Amino acid sequence: MDSILNKLEKILEERKSASSDQSYVSSLYSKGASSILEKISEESEEVINAVNEEGRKEVIHEVADLWFHLLVLLRHENIQIEEIEAELARRFGVSGHDEKTSRKNS
Repeated sequence: MDSILNKLEKILEERKSASSDQSYVSSLYSKGASSILEKISEESEEVINAVNEEGRKEVIHEVADLWFHLLVLLRHENIQIEEIEAELARRFGVSGHDEKTSRKNS
């Protein structure tokens, strides 16, 4: 069974061929990575504000918005969720300090 993230990934891929007049996601794709990154920055700030000033429900809402826009970026860059999952799996059980050191040495 597909997770909601996998289902969303498929829809976001389909939106690449949709009209930017009819699809919010397609309009982001047509504006390019800089526009998507701007949206991610905005959503990140909203997560920070929700944590600092609002309740749990709003934090969940804002993180969902951030994840959505990160998924849009991944599809724009033709990166699949599986690739991110593989990277997280590679890091699983590795100290954060050790993982950072290994990136500096490669």
